[in-house]
Amino acid sequence: MVSLLRLLCAAVAMLAMSTLARAEEGFPFGTEMTLEALPQAGSKRIPNIEIGDNGEVVLELWCKGGKGQFSVAGNTVIFVPGQIQDRNCPPARAQPDDELVAALASVETWKRQGDVLTLIGPKPLRFRTTGN
Repeated sequence: MVSLLRLLCAAVAMLAMSTLARAEEGFPFGTEMTLEALPQAGSKRIPNIEIGDNGEVVLELWCKGGKGQFSVAGNTVIFVPGQIQDRNCPPARAQPDDELVAALASVETWKRQGDVLTLIGPKPLRFRTTGN
């Protein structure tokens, strides 16, 4: 029943998204953003997300990578993870990736201030627009 509710919410969000004007403080569709986090020991990688114009997401995590989908209606957001590629990550490097995907899947609302997107759920996540 929960997945049916998520699917219904996603459909409503997609419909609402198509009718809402995009303001500067709106959800950052068509944007690449980097998580405000430190790299893991021995690596320079920091997770980033590339959000497409229709909410499709390409994830590059500390070790793993994958896809997902954001659905947005007002300040409500749902993230549905897609297939995540393991990339032969050792368990110590895979665990933070799994925790980040779980945190993304549990977000409920969002707010944006300038180039910072905060996804709010049990574990708030802050992403910053990747500068050119």
